[in-house]
Amino acid sequence: MKKTLRFVLLGLLALGLTALVALVLIVRLVLAPASGEWAAPIALGPLRFEVGVPTAIRLATSSWFAPHLAGHSINTSSGTLQLGWNEAGQNLEMRCAPCSVNVPALGAQPVRVAQLFATVRRDGNQLAGRFEAQPEGAEGAQGNAPATPDALKGHWDGRLTQQALHLTVDAEDAPIARWYAVMVPTLPELKQARIAGTLGLRAQLGLPEGALALQPRIAGFSVDGLGSEALLGARSSCGASAKLTKDSWLARAVISAEDQRFFTHPGYDLEELGAALAANQKRGGIERGGSTLTQQLAKLAITGSERSGERKLRELLYAVEMEQTLGKARILQLYLDNAPWGGALCGAEAAAKRYFNRSARTLEPAQAAWLAAMLHKPSAELVQWQTTGSIDAARFKRVAEGIRGISRAQREALLKGVAAARFVAPS
Repeated sequence: MKKTLRFVLLGLLALGLTALVALVLIVRLVLAPASGEWAAPIALGPLRFEVGVPTAIRLATSSWFAPHLAGHSINTSSGTLQLGWNEAGQNLEMRCAPCSVNVPALGAQPVRVAQLFATVRRDGNQLAGRFEAQPEGAEGAQGNAPATPDALKGHWDGRLTQQALHLTVDAEDAPIARWYAVMVPTLPELKQARIAGTLGLRAQLGLPEGALALQPRIAGFSVDGLGSEALLGARSSCGASAKLTKDSWLARAVISAEDQRFFTHPGYDLEELGAALAANQKRGGIERGGSTLTQQLAKLAITGSERSGERKLRELLYAVEMEQTLGKARILQLYLDNAPWGGALCGAEAAAKRYFNRSARTLEPAQAAWLAAMLHKPSAELVQWQTTGSIDAARFKRVAEGIRGISRAQREALLKGVAAARFVAPS
């Protein structure tokens, strides 16, 4: 009897293994990438193999197969996706709670969303659907039920080829306060800030290369209640104020280096953010920040320099309020008096005296451009200056060439000074 039972168990095990092998072979056969098709690796138990991504998408969104996915979940780098099927709408449904979303404009760390719901419907090679992002504690959307009042919502569409997936996402205009409540609900400033204005967003994403373009729409953005007016009488811990005006050589050079549209933007610069996003994608990393002088002042004076989306969003609130409470002249003066200039050195007056043994107000044009060119990486530029006798020469020249509001004769003299500049490095 025991021998018979053993044979039965062994037979069942063999049958199970045979079925598993057969399943793997079928999956590999059905999803195997065709020649030139976009492929990605997947794991099925201990086995790893490549599948054709467009083929997998077509299978997962087909009306005869997608219903079988209902009730299943998939672990992804963004979170666990729970799958469903809406028979009436012929839509595949996906829910992620919580879900992490990478937003390159906000830094390397992903932004966490409490609940993200999306639908997918495919017609040939065209895909479309809608989405909702909900704050903590909101009831999630169910099938074709209307969106919750506090949700960020919108629609998307895509075009699938054998080599790529091109997506266009449109987020509807919504109160900026709602965007903050969904993306960073624990932000302490939300308890006191009064945030006005609306934000909408269009994004184009190309996969698998990851090319991303963002076109935000902002209207009526204002902030009050954060108390940034206290900075009107603030004193810098970096030493004596340089008391520079916007017409000084150093102020002009710093604006050229860090924020060309300083006098025209409302604390944030959408054009610069777009350029920074494009540059970072091209270089494959965070090489260009896109922050205005006002945002940098908020970082120096209030938020700190943690590289996170949460810090960036806090910084934006303070920057918008400071534009209203402080004004451009005071913002520029505060930035110059607190900016880092290598090592533990900060403040324009301290930097001018340390590096050139003169007041910031009496710097020569080329000296001012030199100091401004250091600001993007002050400690690294100082080390380079000390070891090679020069800072980034190309950036130094670009800063000088970008200085505005000077006469032709002044520009010619400045560029001659730049070409001849040989400044002794501090020991």
